[in-house]
Amino acid sequence: MNEMPAKLKARAARKNAKRDLKKRQIAESAILALKELGYANTSLRDIAEKSEMSLGMLHYYFEDRTDLIIYCVSIYKEEFVRNITEALKKANGRAEVIDAFSNALVASIIDDEMTHRLWYDIRTQAMFDATFQPVVAEIEKKLMDIVGTAFEKAGHETVDNVELSYALLDGVFRYLMQGQIGESPKTRDELLGTFRALLEQSL
Repeated sequence: MNEMPAKLKARAARKNAKRDLKKRQIAESAILALKELGYANTSLRDIAEKSEMSLGMLHYYFEDRTDLIIYCVSIYKEEFVRNITEALKKANGRAEVIDAFSNALVASIIDDEMTHRLWYDIRTQAMFDATFQPVVAEIEKKLMDIVGTAFEKAGHETVDNVELSYALLDGVFRYLMQGQIGESPKTRDELLGTFRALLEQSL
């Protein structure tokens, strides 16, 4: 009696896994277009060309451009959060936390600068388009949790004003990331020095 429902569940699970994999593949192609052109200048047609898919196929997996972009930002930030979290897990004590946190942030600025630009673009759009507000709020909650984890790993029994600490760190991160786009980008050591000095004061 239970054999058929179990088979149906397994089939549905395989179908969902296949669909999720395809959505992720589309998103990875879409991110290439978004990083090059920015949110405002990227159409579904641009994304279709990058992913070598028809517009109809894109609409099969995503309701519209906004749905696709939200998905793209979500999977990218999940990876960012995971990388920082893993770096902090290996750190023991305040000095190691500062070193691990600083190195992870600098690595992300250097390796993922274009994707960060997309994140800040979408976060700004959330002030004008309510559709983006839930995903932005969800991502920022995860980022604040990272800051809270850093405080705890550094030895603080209680953590006050996590929001303020996050806002300060995010402001510096964005400033340094934006500076890398200009004619005089900072060296890795200069970036590390800035983050270490900030975290020394914060943690």
